[in-house]
Amino acid sequence: MATFDYGLMISMMMAIFLASFVSADPDLLQDVCVADLTSRVKINGFACKSNISADDFFFAGLAKPALTNNTFGATVTLATVQQIKGVNTLGVSMARVDYAPGGINPPHTHPRATEIVFVLEGELDVGFITTENKLFSKNIKKGEIFTFPRGLIHFQINNGKVPAAALAAFNSQLPGTQRVANALFASSPMVDDGVLSKAFQIGTQEVETIKSKFAPKK
Repeated sequence: MATFDYGLMISMMMAIFLASFVSADPDLLQDVCVADLTSRVKINGFACKSNISADDFFFAGLAKPALTNNTFGATVTLATVQQIKGVNTLGVSMARVDYAPGGINPPHTHPRATEIVFVLEGELDVGFITTENKLFSKNIKKGEIFTFPRGLIHFQINNGKVPAAALAAFNSQLPGTQRVANALFASSPMVDDGVLSKAFQIGTQEVETIKSKFAPKK
């Protein structure tokens, strides 16, 4: 009588368990599941709609540069499930970032996705910071690629004298974006001044000054 190899079984179970973490989003269980963004059904993702067409898988919003006449001199144009309903359950999305000279996509994180950027025009200084507070940074030029690991704080800045642009790809249909400064100084309700004062070793008056810079424009 053959003996059962418990070690092999445990190894297989561990492999399956670990494989579940490779993808940022759950695997799909059908060919397509075009998002019904109006559905009242609340699930991890979006409910599927019944009537679909090729337009559900199409988006032209990344074809042209966006205006960059804003505070940061940079504009992010998203192509997630909220813009392309057909990527629901497919675990992919994109974005285009346009930068004026000196423009910055300030420090932020994507809690649900790893990001890879491809420079379309110009050049960028980019970097990410690990949980050990180690900075990995590089200057990337047209045609070059850089990767930002999931959940880590990262940034891009155009230190050049001409506009720049990049395409970003994510392994999630909805990667989410949390800007560090906005999260701390423009949350609702506000983080207590005492917390920020102690965390940044600055006075409460300085905290209020920073908060005022992130207050919504009236």
